[in-house]
Parts: sequence; C-alpha cells; structure tokens
Amino acid sequence: MDFKQKVAEIIKQLENELTIEEIMSFIEIPPNSEMGDYAVPCFRFAKKYRKSPNIIAQDFVEKIGLTNEFEKIQNEGPYLNFFVNKKFFVKNVLEEVYEKKEKYGSTLEGKGKTVIVEFSSPNIAKPFHIGHIRTTVIGNSLYKIYKFLNYNAVAINHLGDYGTQFGMLISAYKKWGNKEIIEANPIPELLKLYVRFNKEADEKPEYRDEARYWFKELEEGNEEAKELWQWFRDVSLKEFSRVYKMLNVEFDSYAGESFYSDKMSRVIDELENKNLLQDSQGAKIVNLSEYNLTDALIKKSDGSTLYITRDIAAAIYRKETYDFYKNIYVVGSQQKLHFEQWLKIVELMGYEWAKDCEHVQFGMVSLEDGTLSTRKGKVVFLEDVLNKAINKTKEIIESRNPNLENKDEVASDVGVGAVIFQELFNNRIKDYVFSWDKTLSFEGETGPYVQYTYARTCSILSKSNTEISSRINYSILSDKLAFNVIKKIDGFSNAVLSAAERNEPYIITRFIVGLAQEFNRFYHECPILVDDNETKNARLLLTQSVNTVLKTGLNLLGMNAPVKM
Repeated sequence: MDFKQKVAEIIKQLENELTIEEIMSFIEIPPNSEMGDYAVPCFRFAKKYRKSPNIIAQDFVEKIGLTNEFEKIQNEGPYLNFFVNKKFFVKNVLEEVYEKKEKYGSTLEGKGKTVIVEFSSPNIAKPFHIGHIRTTVIGNSLYKIYKFLNYNAVAINHLGDYGTQFGMLISAYKKWGNKEIIEANPIPELLKLYVRFNKEADEKPEYRDEARYWFKELEEGNEEAKELWQWFRDVSLKEFSRVYKMLNVEFDSYAGESFYSDKMSRVIDELENKNLLQDSQGAKIVNLSEYNLTDALIKKSDGSTLYITRDIAAAIYRKETYDFYKNIYVVGSQQKLHFEQWLKIVELMGYEWAKDCEHVQFGMVSLEDGTLSTRKGKVVFLEDVLNKAINKTKEIIESRNPNLENKDEVASDVGVGAVIFQELFNNRIKDYVFSWDKTLSFEGETGPYVQYTYARTCSILSKSNTEISSRINYSILSDKLAFNVIKKIDGFSNAVLSAAERNEPYIITRFIVGLAQEFNRFYHECPILVDDNETKNARLLLTQSVNTVLKTGLNLLGMNAPVKM
C-alpha cells in the first residue's frame, strides 16, 4: 500500500474538486516523526471555508474519524498530521520486499519505451583519464536505473574516432612514429606523438595545414589514412576495454563519429532543401542569432564536416533505428552551447522529437594543481586511479582481515566501488577538484561503508542458519529504531523514480547511505540473533529486507556488493 496515496484518497473524500495528483503534490513529510508520518497543510482551504487553517484542520480530524491504515490523525496548528498504523505499515513494506526480492522498487513505467543513454565516448588514441570517469559512471548508472524501471535501455559509446585530431595523429605518426613502440604501449605513445605535434605546430603553423590535409584525405577514403586510422582505433579500444571491465561497464553499441561519415551528406542536403544553410566565407552555417545562439558551422570551407553535423546525423539515425522515447547525452556542461545549437537545428528541420533529446550535463574535474589538458600531456590515467584504489583496499584488508577469502576480488569490488561512489555522491552539475585522499577515504559516507553494511547483513543471515519467513509477529518491529529502518526501505521506489526523472544517480547514493546508517543504529541497539525465536525471526526479516535493498541500490550505481569484507 502507498500510504501517501491513502492520505490523498482520504482528503479527496472531503475535497472532491481536487484530483488525487493535486493532493499528492502538497502532502508533506514532517521534519520530526513525533509530528506524524505525513502532513497536509490546510492554508489553501482558508479562502473556501472562510476559517483559519487551524480550525479547518480540526474540522477535518473530526470528519475523518478512525481508519485502519492510520493509528491516529490529529491537527497540529494548521497541519493535519497522519500517524501510520505501525504494524499495518511494517507488514505491508516487509511483505512486499519479501515477495519481490531484487525487483522491489521497480515499476512498469518504462514498458514498451526505449531510452538511449549515450555516455563515456572517449577519443580514440587519447588517454582514458580521470576526466572521463564522470560521464562513464553517471551514464552507466542511468542506464541501469532505466533498465530497472523496465525501459528498453540502449547504452551507446559514441567514440570520438573522427575529426581533425586524426589528421594531426596521422601526420605525427608519419613524421616520428614507430609501430613496435606503439604496439607495446599504445595510448601513452600515441599521446606523446599528439603532444609533440601540438607543441611543434605552435612553432611551425604549416603542420596544422598538413593535419587538415590528412583528415580531408581520411574523409575521402585515402587507403593509407584509413589503414592508420583503423589501427589507432583498434589499439585504443583494446586499452579502453580493460578499464570498462574494471568498472563493470558494457555497451550495446560502439557506433562513434566515424559511423555517421556516410550519413552526413543527407543532413547537409536536407538543410539546403529546407533553406536553413547560408554561405559564410566559403563555409556553410545555420544562422541562429534570432534564438540568442551563435551561428552553427556545419561545413568548413575545405568541405570537411564538424561534430555538429555528425550529432545531427546520429540523432536522426537513432530515431529511425530505435524510435526512442528519450535520447539522453551524458556530456560535460562545457558542451552546453554545442547541444543548444544542434538541438535547435533539429527542431528547425521539423523533427518534433527534438524535445525528446536531452543533454544531461555534469561539472568539470580538475586536478589540485590545475586543469586537465590532453594537448599538453597533463593527465591522470583512470586505470591508474582504479589500480591505486584497489591496492589501498588490499593493504586495509591485510591489516584488518588477512584471512579473508577472495581478497583480490573483494579489493577490486571495494576499491573501484569507492571511486564510483564518490563520483555519484553529489549533484552531477557541481565542478570538483580530484583529490587522492578524498577519493580513497574509507570513513564516513562512502561506498565501502555501504558495502560493509551489506556484508554485515550477509553475515547475520548466514550465521542465523534460519529460513527467513514473512509469517512473523509484525508488532515486534513497531519500536522506533526498527520502524525508522522500514520507513527508509519504503522510500526506495520513490528514490529510484526520482533519480530517473531528474537523471541524478546521487539520489540513490544518498538513499543507500541513509539506509545503511538507519540499519546500523538498529543493529547496535537491537540484537538480532537472540534466543527468543519470535523476536529473532522478525529482526531477521528486517535484516534480509535491508540486504535486498542495499544490494539493488549498489547495483544501480554500477557497484558490486561483496558478501564478505
């Protein structure tokens, strides 16, 4: 039962002109549980009844009377406060978790709808650095959340495998490259070439012309250029796959920018036919000044295309291929203008589904001594971050639990999980400074804390040697500590729905930290494996429910849940 819905139904019997949805929108959760579990402010009814909100609330209490679902309903000044029937509430929540298991919190809202989540999308032949972690873990979590809500979710890695940078790389390789050296250590060696090219091009501007020439050759199908490009792509993907494996990230499609190279002429023709293109010093642009946007460059004067052209082609392809309900792009906030431009162009082309495309922005990562810059070679490799986290976790395991089974696996789950959790703990739009100390901290509101709480529930359930049943005495779990845990569990579905609605995984991160904290308070005050079977069985059902929800929550963030730590 949805108790908030029940409150709305009770109020609707008194105020029939309001819809259930309208009533639900103004129901509040009191800041203190002593004031009730739900509250209805009565200010809005003052004009209608020409009475003070306090008197209206008192009148409502008398009209409602007694109900099975609420043990008492009372007015506190202008508020109508509902106190749920604890036994009724506890039974309702725990039976649902028991029956639904890992599906608890899921809904059918996504049935028959496709959501595309584009995320990660690193540039070929460049380092997979700490700056890529945000798009990768935010996108992976959103993908999992949408799947959990029964959407047909499609994870796309829109690889940066096209553009002038490949002209630079081809030119650099032809000048200074060594195939054997690159094969032995692909990304660092390709990065060296890229950095050297940019440095020397500052002194020799003709290098930039040479880079543009080679990219144009690549676009026009030059065999040598294509062969080098394919090799750069292959060795890069091999390197990237190691990091994706560590993060437990998988994609349904790796269709990057190059995939759309033969689909761009259609876009340009369509823009021409719809009179959206203008000439500008030999280049082709779309004038967006009347929409308070800078003009969008569609085709350079040398005939080569840009990101914006490929993004328009990609969106059209995705609509025609997947018929998406939502098409979301997990891309940094510094690309805001780019997305505003091409989405406006898609709208001007007459595609009403432009409104279903959404730029899910996130803040930038910088280092403690300045910003990241691939061009200058100033990067922190993501693989190094993850390995350092794993190694630190191994040291902690050796000092605290040296006899732990599967130490390497647990160290990986906890170390990588710590990095993911820290990334997903705050609102995604915030910029932040990457700090080793903060990332690898295992104290406070962290991933290891939640994972440890999950492992604690596993240990309790294992030691109990008892078959858990939902046929228990629910009144045993009506005390404040147990009830707070169960109230928290009851909020899981809303947390997941809110995370999807706002594309904010941190809502789930904060939720599972809160649940872990509530359970640990209960655990320290209320022994679970006691002699009294009635009490033990009731507390074991609560423990199993926490176990279920913590594991689901961790999985939705893209984290593993170790059984032992």
